[in-house]
Amino acid sequence: MRDGLRFLVVLLLVIGSAFAFFGGPAESDGIAVADLPPEARETLALIRRGGPFPYDRDGVVFNNFEKRLPIQPRGYYREYTVNTPGRKDRGPRRIIAGRDREYYYTADHYQSFRRIRE
Repeated sequence: MRDGLRFLVVLLLVIGSAFAFFGGPAESDGIAVADLPPEARETLALIRRGGPFPYDRDGVVFNNFEKRLPIQPRGYYREYTVNTPGRKDRGPRRIIAGRDREYYYTADHYQSFRRIRE
């Protein structure tokens, strides 16, 4: 029994360390719409209107492979490009939209997320 308890404690410490290192679920670090970069506010407005979107990949399924957003069934999240001035490619910034109309912003191509507060 003692070894089982020790294993559980170590496992919880490892999981806690991983969340601390990788940023954990995006719920804890939000951002107000007014604090988003102007390009992100434009993208959010396009998402709410249903487009049209400037990039072919806008609206594709975001699979949450990194597990940095709350776990949901496949297809729950969609991703949209946030224009990055000075970049000729799509750049690293995205808004991820959940089926229940929750939105997440990433400025570093899925390394971290901030839930957008309305």
